[in-house]
Amino acid sequence: MIEIRLKHQLGDIKLNVDVTIPSSGITAIFGRSGSGKTSFINAISGLITPDSGKIVLNETVLFDSDKGLNRAIEKRNLGYVFQDSRLFPHYSVEGNLLYGVKGELDKSNFKHIIELLNLSHLLSRYPVDLSGGEKQRVAIARALLSTPDILLMDEPLASLDLPRKKEVMPFLEKLSTEVNIPILYVTHSLSEILRLADQMIVLDEGRVLACDRLEKLWGSSVLRPWQAFSEQSSLFEARVTRHHKQYALSEVSLNDHIGLWVQKIDGEIGSEIRLQIRANDVSINLQHSTTTSIRNILPAIIKKIEQHDSHGKQNVSVQLELQTNCYLWANITPWALDELALQEGQKVYAQIKGVSVAQRDMTFKPMAHPDN
Repeated sequence: MIEIRLKHQLGDIKLNVDVTIPSSGITAIFGRSGSGKTSFINAISGLITPDSGKIVLNETVLFDSDKGLNRAIEKRNLGYVFQDSRLFPHYSVEGNLLYGVKGELDKSNFKHIIELLNLSHLLSRYPVDLSGGEKQRVAIARALLSTPDILLMDEPLASLDLPRKKEVMPFLEKLSTEVNIPILYVTHSLSEILRLADQMIVLDEGRVLACDRLEKLWGSSVLRPWQAFSEQSSLFEARVTRHHKQYALSEVSLNDHIGLWVQKIDGEIGSEIRLQIRANDVSINLQHSTTTSIRNILPAIIKKIEQHDSHGKQNVSVQLELQTNCYLWANITPWALDELALQEGQKVYAQIKGVSVAQRDMTFKPMAHPDN
């Protein structure tokens, strides 16, 4: 585990963090500009010294103000990928990569990382001849070749245009399973978080608003300021259980108990996916209808009702509990709320069209590397 407890004055903002992060997977650090995201990982790296606190990485103390301990940057054994690649222009790609190697070169590890980031055909090139996406892949590889205990990434896609972001994203998706170290990923992009993160820390003016699994935080009120009403959705870990023999539909299992039919998935039975269901695609019925085109009708209990009034538009968000700690959001009109006389604690049925959930709403979770 990674234990981070620190306080540090940043101009008018005071960074005040007390979190424990898993020692594997990708943890996204999210918040507005100036919320302290970069300062947070810089404190871990040693680039800034906190005013007080304690930082422990896998039982190794990096910083402890009470004991006067502040491990030097070069002794913290971490990798850092900046917004810009910061490659040495006078070195080839191979030269830049070898610069990151500590001690004797592990040829098998070198080969694995080269293949992981698809750099074999670039080894003899120089940074001036690389695209922005290629430079970032080299920077990531260089950081990994230092065999770090943790990888810090400060908005690695921020300086790239959309085509280059799409180029780099698949490689980032592999990291959490191919590289068996914790990754702290600073970003202001919810779309990046949706595809990459396992956990999430939300910062606001230096304070931690939330720290938890992404599936738990995604539909919470903490992220509401960044999500328009029409963008509200629920996030689930799911598994592909079967493909329909006659129709272009696949069944996925939520929490191993809730079956859901969705548009045909290009994935094998047993594949693990992250499934996003938009609140606008969920409706509510008081009874289980047997004469309907809707393929998914799930018993639920109304957990929460929120009414929104913005710019003259009135909308209602309803949080439905499908199982203990398994929630689904539905967006309805005030008219529907009144006509159905919906109340918190009421038993209802959530309805989701099979055609409304498609491949675009899914992220496949890569299989773990056999060496891990």
